[in-house]
Amino acid sequence: MNEIDLLARAGIAAAIGLLIGIERGWQEREGVAGSRVAGVRTFTLIGLLGGIAGLLSGAAPDLLPGLFFLGFALTFGVFEWRKSTVQDNLSATGLVAGLLTFALGVYAARGQMAVAVAGGVVTAAVLAERQVMHSFLRSLSWVELRSALVLLMMTAVLLPALPDRPVDPWGALNPYQIWLMTVLAGAVSYAGYGAVRLAGPRGLFYAGALGGLVTSTTVTWTFARLVPRRLAAPQAVMAAILAAWIVSLLRMMLLAVVIAPALLQLMAGPVAAAALVLLIPAVLAWRAAGQAETQALPLDNPIDLPLLLRFTALLTVIMLLAKLVTGPGGLLALGGLSGLLDVDPVTLSMSRMTHTGLAPALAVATILIAAAANGLTKSVLAVAFGGWRLGLVLSGLALAAFAAGVAAWFLQGP
Repeated sequence: MNEIDLLARAGIAAAIGLLIGIERGWQEREGVAGSRVAGVRTFTLIGLLGGIAGLLSGAAPDLLPGLFFLGFALTFGVFEWRKSTVQDNLSATGLVAGLLTFALGVYAARGQMAVAVAGGVVTAAVLAERQVMHSFLRSLSWVELRSALVLLMMTAVLLPALPDRPVDPWGALNPYQIWLMTVLAGAVSYAGYGAVRLAGPRGLFYAGALGGLVTSTTVTWTFARLVPRRLAAPQAVMAAILAAWIVSLLRMMLLAVVIAPALLQLMAGPVAAAALVLLIPAVLAWRAAGQAETQALPLDNPIDLPLLLRFTALLTVIMLLAKLVTGPGGLLALGGLSGLLDVDPVTLSMSRMTHTGLAPALAVATILIAAAANGLTKSVLAVAFGGWRLGLVLSGLALAAFAAGVAAWFLQGP
């Protein structure tokens, strides 16, 4: 290692200390001189001290930096203890920041400069956002925290443990895929809850539009359930669900066209006609939602675990029935059955098959039938979870969108 490399490592260690020191000094800028244990200069020296300890590792690469760290921790800890006694302050942030600065200096000096710099930036950012984090914690309810932990448990613990293969004799039930849909349902529900808290009744509209990029089916049932429980106005829920349907149609067309650009000419008319039929009531419902409710919504649990498990059971039954009913009925029948669950598999497979000789008109017809079948599923879910009034209105709009798409299909003469 040459001198330039040594200087670079020591310089980065000192720069990390300087960055953290600037943040620490800014936080205590109103304090009397001598009232703080460490400021800009001290933290810069702490980072440099860690860098020197790392460079001196030599023949004892693990022992020597450890001894340096132990000596520094004891000394710095005494000063922080004395400060907490004088100021009657139990915060350990200053001590942890000093120890972390030293450790990052060692890490930078021993060759992991990029990671050390990233760690220094993250440390300074976390320290600087003290007020934001404290405000966030004050506004966070126990139900919201518990729901977030449940969602993380579902995602990070249970999902990786499930087998990603069919486990039934018919090859229909993939535990990983089924639980992934449940996790997506929980994520959409939590996103809708957060959007309402931030933006009021119209927040559902934005959450629905974003949810349509992932799964409009999940948006339909998770938002529809808010109406019978009086957690949101029917207008706000309808606007959100229709926004998800429109975005889902456009995403379906984009997915197909990216794989097979020749399908655009055949898909554009029917998709545009159906989206336009849905767009008008979506805008009207969105405007009515803002006028219907100006007070805060009575928000409930963002993750309703029993309801999610009911959804999982329903999804499992539908997947099994779709597999058992599927037969040699051709691509159109396959599109209709598959679309009851999801349009993406049909869209992807049909688009790819056009490169191997499948007629574009047949591919587009299969995709559109899948979209219509998916609309039927969403209408049933709207009735089941949102009640007859909301469900019948959405079903009527889905039927109108289907009719507009069919009319556009025959008018363009595929």
